[in-house]
Amino acid sequence: MDWMARATSIVGGAMVLLRRGAAPKSQATGQSPTIPEARKQGIMTLKMPTAKGWVGDHKPTAAPGLKVNAFARDLIHPRWIEVLPNGDVLVAEALQEESPPRKLMDHAMQATMRRAKAIGQSPNRITLWRDGDGDGVAETRHVFVQNQNQPFGMAMVDGTFYVGNTDGIVAFDYTEGADRLQGPGRKLVDFKTGGHWTRSLIVSPDRSRIYAGVGSLTNIGDEGLEAEEGRAAIWELDLASGKARIFASGLRNPVGMAWQPDTATLWTVVNERDGLGDETPPDYLTSVQEGGFYGWPYCYWDRIVDDRVPQDPDLVARAIKPDYALGGHTASLGLCWMPDQTLPGFGEGMVIGQHGSWNRSTLSGYRMIFVPFAEGRPSGPPRDILWGFLSEDEKFSYGRPVGVAIGPDRRSLLMADDVGDVIWRVSAA
Repeated sequence: MDWMARATSIVGGAMVLLRRGAAPKSQATGQSPTIPEARKQGIMTLKMPTAKGWVGDHKPTAAPGLKVNAFARDLIHPRWIEVLPNGDVLVAEALQEESPPRKLMDHAMQATMRRAKAIGQSPNRITLWRDGDGDGVAETRHVFVQNQNQPFGMAMVDGTFYVGNTDGIVAFDYTEGADRLQGPGRKLVDFKTGGHWTRSLIVSPDRSRIYAGVGSLTNIGDEGLEAEEGRAAIWELDLASGKARIFASGLRNPVGMAWQPDTATLWTVVNERDGLGDETPPDYLTSVQEGGFYGWPYCYWDRIVDDRVPQDPDLVARAIKPDYALGGHTASLGLCWMPDQTLPGFGEGMVIGQHGSWNRSTLSGYRMIFVPFAEGRPSGPPRDILWGFLSEDEKFSYGRPVGVAIGPDRRSLLMADDVGDVIWRVSAA
């Protein structure tokens, strides 16, 4: 760590201690969260645990009635999971790459992220894992495709495999049962790069469209809104025509997406802005309306104005209130719909992989949770499925949850852990 990063880290550490005493005692969660008044941070609260990984038989803790085992090990920063119709499990291995620091805070942030194993050289590949005997542990591994540009989202439609690279969507021909894709692929859509780099993908229920999450470049439009054009949005790609458009906007960093099957409604989890306090504003789970605007960067939650941003009253008046708060800075990334009777003790609802905070004095997230649904809507408080990714003193992380998916047997969950370099499998005990 150079002297600038060290100095900023020391000041940031002092800010953490000062702000911890004023931190809220409960999280802002649910349909009607209590959101503390914004407290602008001149120096951002910067707190991330040192990456430690799992040693020996140490593993996460599962909820009563459930068990957890490693489906796959020895990956390099696994982020996202796609289960193919034949039961093969694909894992995108990618990592945020360093860029030249421009501000004092950039030095401290990059040094902290290196220590937390959150930045470095990206593997840029997708691997295929196959559990041939159905015992919940993959026996074979293949490099499905490599030399991509920070691959993340994946989708399969009618013999074509789609990859959400940070710079756009690429299509490959696919033959069922293939261990590897052939050829360079065909670029269908271009996305701007930098900032929030993940590009999640999901196919529409009728298999005619693909949706892609594209996060903002900066926290609150810090480099001007022209730099944010086409970002902080969910895009829609029509597969027949090849035309792409923005489907919904004002979503600072929409990552995981899932369909609620009874209503055919698209849902997403969104990482909200930093620098206003431990619980302000909360990250959220929300349904996504075509043409909807969700407030970023002008306001958050129920049209609460962020006065750090030059305002647009008309857009604030249009802003849609999210459906369900997930707590401040949980970094909720993974999302999948879990049907009833998938796991004992859990009904139907959304499963969320919470990667974990950095911009708060007491850490939050670092767990996989379940939000119950009834009649197509969230219907109760969140419940923990998997936890134990943090040391009790918050100094170390053994793992960090990211992508989640229903397992090939439809009676388990898979979760990517990009610090432990594991794909965890949760099933009935």
